[in-house]
Amino acid sequence: MQLETVHGAKVLPSLRRALAGKTVIGLLPEHDSQRYLAALQPEIPLEHPDTAVIVPTSGSTGAPKAVLLSAAAIESAVTAAHARLGGAGSWVCALPTHHVAGLMTLARGIIGGSGVRFCRADLADLPAPASRCYLSVVPAQLHRALADQALLGRLRRYQAILVGGQATPPSLLDAAAKAGLRLVTTYGMSETCGGCVYDQLPLEKVSVQIEAERGRIVLSGPMAFLGYRLQPEWTQEVLRGQSVRTPDRGEWDQGRLRVLGRLDDVVVSGGVNVDLAEVQRRCDELWGVGEDQRVLVFDVPDQRWGSKIVAVTRSGLNYPELRGALARFLGPAAIPKQLRPLVGAHGAPPGKINRTALRMAWADAMEGDDGDSG
Repeated sequence: MQLETVHGAKVLPSLRRALAGKTVIGLLPEHDSQRYLAALQPEIPLEHPDTAVIVPTSGSTGAPKAVLLSAAAIESAVTAAHARLGGAGSWVCALPTHHVAGLMTLARGIIGGSGVRFCRADLADLPAPASRCYLSVVPAQLHRALADQALLGRLRRYQAILVGGQATPPSLLDAAAKAGLRLVTTYGMSETCGGCVYDQLPLEKVSVQIEAERGRIVLSGPMAFLGYRLQPEWTQEVLRGQSVRTPDRGEWDQGRLRVLGRLDDVVVSGGVNVDLAEVQRRCDELWGVGEDQRVLVFDVPDQRWGSKIVAVTRSGLNYPELRGALARFLGPAAIPKQLRPLVGAHGAPPGKINRTALRMAWADAMEGDDGDSG
Protein backbone atom coordinates (compact mmCIF):
# COMPACT_ATOMS: atom_id res chain seq x y z
CA MET A 1 0.00 0.00 0.00
CA GLN A 2 1.32 3.46 -0.91
CA LEU A 3 2.22 5.86 1.88
CA GLU A 4 0.05 9.00 1.86
CA THR A 5 1.59 12.09 3.48
CA VAL A 6 -0.94 14.36 5.19
CA HIS A 7 -1.02 17.49 7.32
CA GLY A 8 -3.45 19.96 8.85
CA ALA A 9 -7.14 19.45 8.09
CA LYS A 10 -6.42 16.33 6.01
CA VAL A 11 -5.24 14.33 9.02
CA LEU A 12 -8.68 13.62 10.50
CA PRO A 13 -10.38 12.10 7.41
CA SER A 14 -7.18 10.31 6.41
CA LEU A 15 -6.83 8.82 9.89
CA ARG A 16 -10.36 7.43 9.65
CA ARG A 17 -9.37 5.61 6.46
CA ALA A 18 -6.05 4.44 7.93
CA LEU A 19 -7.74 2.94 10.99
CA ALA A 20 -10.14 1.15 8.63
CA GLY A 21 -7.21 -0.35 6.70
CA LYS A 22 -7.83 1.67 3.55
CA THR A 23 -4.60 3.68 3.51
CA VAL A 24 -1.33 4.28 5.35
CA ILE A 25 -0.61 7.87 6.37
CA GLY A 26 2.58 9.70 7.24
CA LEU A 27 2.11 12.82 9.33
CA LEU A 28 3.77 16.12 8.45
CA PRO A 29 3.74 19.59 9.99
CA GLU A 30 2.04 22.28 7.91
CA HIS A 31 5.30 24.22 7.71
CA ASP A 32 8.95 23.19 7.33
CA SER A 33 8.04 19.65 6.26
CA GLN A 34 11.21 18.80 4.32
CA ARG A 35 13.11 17.70 7.42
CA TYR A 36 10.35 15.24 8.30
CA LEU A 37 9.91 13.98 4.73
CA ALA A 38 13.47 12.70 4.93
CA ALA A 39 12.40 10.48 7.82
CA LEU A 40 9.17 9.29 6.15
CA GLN A 41 10.74 8.54 2.72
CA PRO A 42 7.31 8.05 1.07
CA GLU A 43 8.89 6.94 -2.23
CA ILE A 44 10.21 3.72 -0.63
CA PRO A 45 7.77 0.78 -0.16
CA LEU A 46 6.54 0.12 3.37
CA GLU A 47 8.53 -2.49 5.24
CA HIS A 48 5.77 -3.55 7.67
CA PRO A 49 2.35 -4.68 6.40
CA ASP A 50 0.52 -3.75 9.62
CA THR A 51 1.51 -0.07 9.48
CA ALA A 52 -1.42 2.36 9.62
CA VAL A 53 0.21 5.64 10.70
CA ILE A 54 3.79 6.90 10.64
CA VAL A 55 4.60 9.62 13.16
CA PRO A 56 7.87 11.50 12.65
CA THR A 57 9.37 12.46 15.96
CA SER A 58 12.32 14.70 16.71
CA GLY A 59 12.20 13.73 20.38
CA SER A 60 14.55 16.07 22.20
CA THR A 61 17.83 15.01 20.58
CA GLY A 62 19.10 14.21 17.13
CA ALA A 63 17.54 13.82 13.69
CA PRO A 64 13.85 12.89 13.26
CA LYS A 65 12.84 9.25 13.48
CA ALA A 66 9.65 7.89 11.94
CA VAL A 67 7.57 5.72 14.28
CA LEU A 68 5.43 2.97 12.71
CA LEU A 69 2.08 2.49 14.47
CA SER A 70 -0.48 -0.19 13.70
CA ALA A 71 -4.25 0.31 13.83
CA ALA A 72 -4.38 -2.42 16.50
CA ALA A 73 -1.90 -0.57 18.73
CA ILE A 74 -3.80 2.72 18.36
CA GLU A 75 -7.14 1.04 19.08
CA SER A 76 -5.71 -0.70 22.13
CA ALA A 77 -4.37 2.60 23.48
CA VAL A 78 -7.72 4.33 22.90
CA THR A 79 -9.70 1.54 24.56
CA ALA A 80 -7.43 1.55 27.60
CA ALA A 81 -7.63 5.35 27.91
CA HIS A 82 -11.43 5.41 27.79
CA ALA A 83 -11.60 2.55 30.31
CA ARG A 84 -9.47 4.54 32.76
CA LEU A 85 -11.37 7.79 32.16
CA GLY A 86 -14.77 6.21 32.77
CA GLY A 87 -16.07 5.86 29.23
CA ALA A 88 -15.84 7.20 25.72
CA GLY A 89 -16.78 10.77 24.92
CA SER A 90 -16.11 13.48 22.40
CA TRP A 91 -12.67 15.08 22.22
CA VAL A 92 -11.37 18.56 21.51
CA CYS A 93 -8.00 18.81 19.77
CA ALA A 94 -5.84 21.78 20.74
CA LEU A 95 -2.50 20.16 19.84
CA PRO A 96 -0.60 19.79 16.54
CA THR A 97 -1.87 16.73 14.71
CA HIS A 98 1.56 15.74 13.40
CA HIS A 99 2.64 14.88 16.96
CA VAL A 100 1.38 11.78 18.72
CA ALA A 101 -0.61 13.68 21.38
CA GLY A 102 -2.68 15.45 18.74
CA LEU A 103 -2.99 12.27 16.67
CA MET A 104 -4.30 10.27 19.62
CA THR A 105 -6.83 12.98 20.46
CA LEU A 106 -8.25 12.47 16.96
CA ALA A 107 -8.08 8.67 17.28
CA ARG A 108 -10.03 8.71 20.56
CA GLY A 109 -12.76 10.80 18.97
CA ILE A 110 -12.95 8.48 15.95
CA ILE A 111 -12.79 5.13 17.77
CA GLY A 112 -14.97 6.27 20.68
CA GLY A 113 -17.64 7.26 18.18
CA SER A 114 -18.48 10.66 19.68
CA GLY A 115 -16.34 12.71 17.32
CA VAL A 116 -13.69 15.38 17.64
CA ARG A 117 -13.63 19.16 17.35
CA PHE A 118 -10.70 21.53 16.97
CA CYS A 119 -9.73 24.68 18.82
CA ARG A 120 -6.81 27.08 18.83
CA ALA A 121 -3.64 26.30 20.75
CA ASP A 122 -4.34 29.19 23.16
CA LEU A 123 -7.80 27.67 23.88
CA ALA A 124 -9.45 31.02 23.13
CA ASP A 125 -12.21 29.32 21.12
CA LEU A 126 -12.50 26.25 23.35
CA PRO A 127 -16.09 24.97 23.12
CA ALA A 128 -18.18 24.49 26.25
CA PRO A 129 -19.20 20.83 26.20
CA ALA A 130 -22.85 19.83 26.51
CA SER A 131 -22.03 16.17 27.25
CA ARG A 132 -19.06 13.98 28.24
CA CYS A 133 -16.04 15.59 26.63
CA TYR A 134 -12.27 15.40 27.03
CA LEU A 135 -9.33 17.65 26.25
CA SER A 136 -5.57 17.07 26.02
CA VAL A 137 -3.07 19.89 26.71
CA VAL A 138 0.56 20.54 27.58
CA PRO A 139 1.55 22.39 30.79
CA ALA A 140 2.14 25.74 29.04
CA GLN A 141 -1.46 25.76 27.80
CA LEU A 142 -2.72 24.93 31.27
CA HIS A 143 -0.56 27.67 32.76
CA ARG A 144 -2.09 30.31 30.47
CA ALA A 145 -5.62 29.04 31.07
CA LEU A 146 -5.41 29.59 34.83
CA ALA A 147 -5.25 33.36 34.27
CA ASP A 148 -8.51 33.45 32.27
CA GLN A 149 -11.63 33.14 34.42
CA ALA A 150 -14.01 32.77 31.47
CA LEU A 151 -11.89 29.97 30.05
CA LEU A 152 -11.70 28.26 33.44
CA GLY A 153 -15.49 28.19 33.51
CA ARG A 154 -15.53 26.17 30.28
CA LEU A 155 -12.66 23.92 31.35
CA ARG A 156 -14.52 22.91 34.52
CA ARG A 157 -17.17 21.30 32.33
CA TYR A 158 -14.72 18.81 30.83
CA GLN A 159 -14.90 15.27 32.20
CA ALA A 160 -11.10 15.10 32.22
CA ILE A 161 -8.18 17.17 30.96
CA LEU A 162 -5.12 15.14 30.05
CA VAL A 163 -1.86 17.00 30.65
CA GLY A 164 1.43 15.62 29.37
CA GLY A 165 4.35 16.33 27.09
CA GLN A 166 6.69 17.09 29.98
CA ALA A 167 6.85 16.93 33.74
CA THR A 168 4.14 19.20 35.15
CA PRO A 169 5.19 21.27 38.18
CA PRO A 170 3.26 20.23 41.30
CA SER A 171 2.37 23.86 41.96
CA LEU A 172 0.64 24.03 38.56
CA LEU A 173 -1.30 20.83 39.26
CA ASP A 174 -2.34 22.17 42.67
CA ALA A 175 -3.49 25.48 41.22
CA ALA A 176 -5.53 23.71 38.54
CA ALA A 177 -7.12 21.40 41.10
CA LYS A 178 -8.04 24.37 43.30
CA ALA A 179 -9.61 25.98 40.23
CA GLY A 180 -11.89 22.95 39.91
CA LEU A 181 -10.27 21.29 36.88
CA ARG A 182 -10.26 17.50 36.60
CA LEU A 183 -6.70 16.81 35.52
CA VAL A 184 -5.10 13.51 34.55
CA THR A 185 -1.32 13.51 34.16
CA THR A 186 0.01 11.26 31.39
CA TYR A 187 3.33 9.67 30.52
CA GLY A 188 4.26 7.93 27.30
CA MET A 189 5.90 8.55 23.95
CA SER A 190 5.26 8.25 20.22
CA GLU A 191 6.49 4.65 20.41
CA THR A 192 3.66 3.78 22.86
CA CYS A 193 0.84 5.61 21.02
CA GLY A 194 1.24 8.49 23.45
CA GLY A 195 0.38 8.35 27.13
CA CYS A 196 0.00 4.86 28.57
CA VAL A 197 0.54 5.73 32.25
CA TYR A 198 -2.20 7.94 33.74
CA ASP A 199 -1.73 9.60 37.12
CA GLN A 200 1.43 7.50 37.53
CA LEU A 201 -0.44 4.19 37.11
CA PRO A 202 -0.21 2.00 33.97
CA LEU A 203 -3.32 1.64 31.84
CA GLU A 204 -4.95 -1.75 31.39
CA LYS A 205 -2.68 -4.29 29.64
CA VAL A 206 0.32 -1.97 30.08
CA SER A 207 3.23 -3.07 32.26
CA VAL A 208 6.09 -0.94 33.53
CA GLN A 209 9.52 -2.23 34.45
CA ILE A 210 12.49 -0.34 35.87
CA GLU A 211 15.87 -1.71 34.77
CA ALA A 212 18.11 -2.20 37.78
CA GLU A 213 21.38 -0.86 36.39
CA ARG A 214 20.42 2.66 35.31
CA GLY A 215 16.77 2.94 36.24
CA ARG A 216 15.57 2.88 32.63
CA ILE A 217 11.77 2.78 32.22
CA VAL A 218 10.51 -0.05 29.99
CA LEU A 219 6.88 0.11 28.82
CA SER A 220 5.25 -3.08 27.52
CA GLY A 221 1.88 -3.90 26.00
CA PRO A 222 -0.26 -3.98 22.86
CA MET A 223 0.19 -0.22 22.35
CA ALA A 224 3.87 -0.73 21.37
CA PHE A 225 5.05 0.48 17.98
CA LEU A 226 6.17 -1.74 15.10
CA GLY A 227 9.59 -0.17 14.61
CA TYR A 228 11.33 2.84 13.11
CA ARG A 229 10.90 3.53 9.41
CA LEU A 230 13.90 2.04 7.53
CA GLN A 231 16.02 2.02 10.72
CA PRO A 232 16.38 -1.62 11.88
CA GLU A 233 19.34 -0.80 14.15
CA TRP A 234 17.34 1.79 16.09
CA THR A 235 14.38 -0.58 16.23
CA GLN A 236 16.51 -3.41 17.63
CA GLU A 237 17.90 -1.10 20.31
CA VAL A 238 14.51 0.13 21.53
CA LEU A 239 11.92 -2.55 20.74
CA ARG A 240 12.00 -6.05 22.25
CA GLY A 241 8.79 -7.85 21.33
CA GLN A 242 6.10 -5.57 22.77
CA SER A 243 8.53 -3.88 25.18
CA VAL A 244 9.72 -0.33 24.52
CA ARG A 245 12.98 0.66 26.20
CA THR A 246 12.46 4.37 26.83
CA PRO A 247 15.25 6.97 27.20
CA ASP A 248 13.83 7.92 30.62
CA ARG A 249 14.80 7.17 34.21
CA GLY A 250 12.21 6.29 36.81
CA GLU A 251 11.44 4.75 40.16
CA TRP A 252 8.46 3.38 42.07
CA ASP A 253 7.10 5.66 44.78
CA GLN A 254 4.41 3.97 46.88
CA GLY A 255 3.21 1.94 43.92
CA ARG A 256 3.23 4.83 41.43
CA LEU A 257 5.72 5.54 38.66
CA ARG A 258 7.87 8.58 39.25
CA VAL A 259 9.68 9.78 36.11
CA LEU A 260 13.02 11.30 37.09
CA GLY A 261 14.17 12.55 33.69
CA ARG A 262 16.12 11.31 30.70
CA LEU A 263 19.05 8.96 31.04
CA ASP A 264 21.25 11.54 29.31
CA ASP A 265 20.07 14.31 31.66
CA VAL A 266 22.81 13.41 34.14
CA VAL A 267 26.01 15.22 33.17
CA VAL A 268 29.33 15.71 34.93
CA SER A 269 30.23 19.35 35.56
CA GLY A 270 33.45 20.05 37.42
CA GLY A 271 33.58 16.44 38.59
CA VAL A 272 30.05 16.58 40.07
CA ASN A 273 27.02 14.72 38.69
CA VAL A 274 24.27 17.19 37.80
CA ASP A 275 20.72 16.08 37.01
CA LEU A 276 19.46 18.54 34.38
CA ALA A 277 15.90 17.31 34.92
CA GLU A 278 16.04 18.34 38.57
CA VAL A 279 17.47 21.76 37.68
CA GLN A 280 14.70 22.20 35.09
CA ARG A 281 12.03 21.19 37.63
CA ARG A 282 13.30 23.83 40.06
CA CYS A 283 13.25 26.47 37.32
CA ASP A 284 9.72 25.52 36.30
CA GLU A 285 8.56 25.80 39.90
CA LEU A 286 10.19 29.20 40.33
CA TRP A 287 9.39 30.85 37.00
CA GLY A 288 6.63 28.76 35.41
CA VAL A 289 6.23 26.89 32.15
CA GLY A 290 4.77 29.65 29.99
CA GLU A 291 6.73 30.42 26.83
CA ASP A 292 7.47 34.01 27.84
CA GLN A 293 8.85 33.32 31.31
CA ARG A 294 10.20 29.78 31.20
CA VAL A 295 13.89 29.20 31.88
CA LEU A 296 15.37 26.38 29.77
CA VAL A 297 18.42 24.59 31.16
CA PHE A 298 21.00 22.55 29.24
CA ASP A 299 24.73 21.84 29.14
CA VAL A 300 27.46 22.85 26.70
CA PRO A 301 31.06 21.61 26.36
CA ASP A 302 33.57 23.61 28.38
CA GLN A 303 37.34 23.27 28.84
CA ARG A 304 37.22 24.14 32.53
CA TRP A 305 34.04 22.34 33.65
CA GLY A 306 33.81 19.52 31.11
CA SER A 307 30.11 20.22 30.80
CA LYS A 308 28.94 23.70 31.74
CA ILE A 309 25.34 24.22 32.86
CA VAL A 310 23.74 27.21 31.12
CA ALA A 311 20.25 28.64 30.66
CA VAL A 312 18.17 30.73 28.28
CA THR A 313 14.90 32.62 28.74
CA ARG A 314 12.59 35.09 27.01
CA SER A 315 11.76 36.81 30.29
CA GLY A 316 13.54 39.78 31.81
CA LEU A 317 15.18 37.59 34.44
CA ASN A 318 18.83 38.50 35.04
CA TYR A 319 21.66 36.24 36.12
CA PRO A 320 21.99 37.40 39.76
CA GLU A 321 18.25 36.75 40.23
CA LEU A 322 18.56 33.31 38.65
CA ARG A 323 21.58 32.35 40.72
CA GLY A 324 20.15 33.70 43.96
CA ALA A 325 16.85 31.87 43.60
CA LEU A 326 18.39 28.52 42.64
CA ALA A 327 21.07 28.70 45.35
CA ARG A 328 18.34 27.98 47.91
CA PHE A 329 17.74 24.53 46.38
CA LEU A 330 20.77 23.45 44.35
CA GLY A 331 24.48 22.95 44.89
CA PRO A 332 27.00 25.20 43.10
CA ALA A 333 27.69 22.71 40.28
CA ALA A 334 24.00 22.59 39.30
CA ILE A 335 23.44 26.34 39.11
CA PRO A 336 23.75 27.63 35.52
CA LYS A 337 27.00 29.47 34.90
CA GLN A 338 25.46 31.76 32.26
CA LEU A 339 22.07 33.11 31.19
CA ARG A 340 21.25 34.33 27.70
CA PRO A 341 18.08 35.56 25.96
CA LEU A 342 16.21 32.87 24.03
CA VAL A 343 15.72 33.98 20.44
CA GLY A 344 13.31 32.09 18.17
CA ALA A 345 11.99 28.57 18.68
CA HIS A 346 14.08 25.67 19.94
CA GLY A 347 12.62 23.09 17.56
CA ALA A 348 10.83 20.76 19.96
CA PRO A 349 7.30 19.35 20.02
CA PRO A 350 4.85 21.07 22.41
CA GLY A 351 6.03 20.76 25.99
CA LYS A 352 9.42 19.29 25.10
CA ILE A 353 12.89 20.79 25.29
CA ASN A 354 15.21 20.22 22.33
CA ARG A 355 18.58 20.48 24.03
CA THR A 356 20.42 19.61 20.83
CA ALA A 357 18.92 22.67 19.10
CA LEU A 358 19.64 24.84 22.13
CA ARG A 359 23.29 23.73 22.21
CA MET A 360 23.65 24.49 18.50
CA ALA A 361 22.09 27.94 18.95
CA TRP A 362 24.39 28.62 21.90
CA ALA A 363 27.46 27.66 19.86
CA ASP A 364 26.28 29.81 16.95
CA ALA A 365 25.71 32.88 19.13
CA MET A 366 27.61 36.04 18.28
CA GLU A 367 31.30 35.71 19.03
CA GLY A 368 32.27 37.60 22.15
CA ASP A 369 28.73 37.63 23.58
CA ASP A 370 29.09 35.58 26.75
CA GLY A 371 25.64 36.46 28.01
CA ASP A 372 24.87 37.29 31.62
CA SER A 373 27.07 35.32 34.01
CA GLY A 374 28.56 35.27 37.41
